Amino acid sequence: MTLPPRLIPLLEQYDFACERLLARLAGPLMDSGNGVGIGVVPLGDDEYLWEPVPGCWSVRRRDDGPGERATVLAGAGAWGRDSADSPHPFPPPFTTLAWRLSHLSEMLTLRADHTRGTRSLTREGYRTPGDAVGAVAAFASASAAWREALLSADEAALDTIGYSTYPNGSDAEDVFVDIVWWVNQEVLHHGAEIALLRDLYRAGAS
Repeated sequence: MTLPPRLIPLLEQYDFACERLLARLAGPLMDSGNGVGIGVVPLGDDEYLWEPVPGCWSVRRRDDGPGERATVLAGAGAWGRDSADSPHPFPPPFTTLAWRLSHLSEMLTLRADHTRGTRSLTREGYRTPGDAVGAVAAFASASAAWREALLSADEAALDTIGYSTYPNGSDAEDVFVDIVWWVNQEVLHHGAEIALLRDLYRAGAS
C-alpha cells in the first residue's frame, strides 16, 4: 500500500525519535545531532530503577506494594508500575526512567493492538519488565508494533474517528491522524526526559 502523503513526515519523525531513544538506551553509539557518534553505556538495572528524589513513582516488585501516594501497581506479573485512581495526586509525583519507559511501551503496545490487532489488550494485562534489558527490548517491540499499525492506515483511515479503539486516550473522539501526531509527541517528550535522567545519573555516578 502506498503511504498517504500526510503520514510520511509523521512516520519519519516517529522513526527518528524511536531510533534515537533506543540508541540512547542501548548504544553502543548515539547520534549527537550533528552526525557525530557518541559512545553510550547500555542502561543497567540500578540506573533503570534509580529514584533521584524522595517519593518517586517507579516500577516495583508486586510483593513490595506500591510506592508513596500510589494505590496500585498497574499491570500483570511480578512487577508493576505505580499508579492511582483518578484524580491523581497533586502535585504529580516525579517518575523514574523505569516508569516513563514502561508508560511508553504500554501505550504503544496497546494502541497498536487496538488499531490493527485483537483490540483486546488492557493495562491490567500488560507486563512491565523489572530489568533494564527487558525494558529496552519491550520498547523496541512496542515501537515496532505501532509502526506496523501506522503502515495499515490509508487516507480514509487518517480521517476516521475511532480508527484506533485504544480505551485510555482520546481515540474515540479524534481522527486518527491526530492520534498519530499525539503518539509522536509522547515519544519525543518522554524520550527527552529519559535522556536527561541518563545524564543526571551519569553525572552523579562520576
